[in-house]
Amino acid sequence: MAKIFLDANIFIDAIHRAPEKHILEDLEGNVIYVSPLSFHIYCYTFKIKIPNKKVYEQRDKFQLAGLSETILNQALLGPTSDLEDNIQLHSAIDAECDLFLTQDDKLLDLIFFGKMRIHRTIDML
Repeated sequence: MAKIFLDANIFIDAIHRAPEKHILEDLEGNVIYVSPLSFHIYCYTFKIKIPNKKVYEQRDKFQLAGLSETILNQALLGPTSDLEDNIQLHSAIDAECDLFLTQDDKLLDLIFFGKMRIHRTIDML
């Protein structure tokens, strides 16, 4: 069993877009983390009003990674020039995730962040 962090783009695919909804089925048996920031991005992008039953149901499918002053301070230092990406990466490291799933080519170019592998798919599990 691995600890897997879903970047916002994979998270939104997993809960909203078809046919990518199979992502959660493929990850079954692992512990899946997302950042609270991803819920914000999801609700903002799709103009979802809160409270919303569907958002609560989606929330129950994931573990939430931390989002703290320490994570923000680390994210302000890098490793990329994109604050949101940095927050996601540092939140995943804080949660001691083994794998970071993303569709972001700039993040995929990193290959690793600390001991955490950055990958597009879960085929290496």
